[in-house]
Amino acid sequence: MPIVTLTSDIGLQDYLTGAIKGLLLQHCPNAQVVDISHHISPFNLPQATYICRSAFRYYPKDTVHLVLNNLFDRKTDFILLARHQGQYICCADNGLLTMIAGGMPEEVYRISLESAEIRNTLGIVTVMARALARLFGGETPAQFGTPAPEIVVKNNLQPLTGEDYIEGQILHIDNFENVVVNITREQFHAQRNGRRFAIFFRRDEMITQLSETYADVAEGQKLALFNAAGYLEIAVNKGNAAGLFGLQGFRRDQLQQQAYQQLSFYQTVRILFE
Repeated sequence: MPIVTLTSDIGLQDYLTGAIKGLLLQHCPNAQVVDISHHISPFNLPQATYICRSAFRYYPKDTVHLVLNNLFDRKTDFILLARHQGQYICCADNGLLTMIAGGMPEEVYRISLESAEIRNTLGIVTVMARALARLFGGETPAQFGTPAPEIVVKNNLQPLTGEDYIEGQILHIDNFENVVVNITREQFHAQRNGRRFAIFFRRDEMITQLSETYADVAEGQKLALFNAAGYLEIAVNKGNAAGLFGLQGFRRDQLQQQAYQQLSFYQTVRILFE
């Protein structure tokens, strides 16, 4: 049974997510449609990247991931279908593909939108569904798409580093208001190199040890750990770290070349080593 996942910033408050699933099942009746998330902040590509990369790795070969974030970033006559690490990603040409893949995917095809196609969310999903029907019917993307000569390239947010520090940006605030930072376990240990450390946020808040679980500290106390996706997380045991400390996620208007200059201490986490 083919698997199709859905990721979007649409939410679940109206009919649209249900209509999308209906369209997919019309064209691919044997598919299993799986939700990853529909609560990504609008236009927040770093957050979408974190959610997608953290989830996609657990799906079997040939899963198709429809990523419906920021579909209308630019007017276009095609969507993208890429094959990467044995799975497929279908999305708009808005830079998100290279962020999820961490670079250029192995294969990228354009799926054309006919001139008569309605350029709204359901119209674009209809084109995606038709393409998936052909893919699940045994055709290759090269048979119904054309190789993409170039695509929009955007890079992932990377932490800033120096000899005695690493500074990360808040990628995601989850349902418990735990704060996820774009510092991975591997990046932390490489920069730490066995030294003592102190994690600073909101200027005057500090954590000097890593926890394995939330229960390692008393209720209401702050902690830092690496979550299941391998990213640094600031949390409060049975509390809400983001609300308590006034921490905020990265915003769309900061996705610029000079973005780091616009970050406030509400959005950054700095680790000092000694």
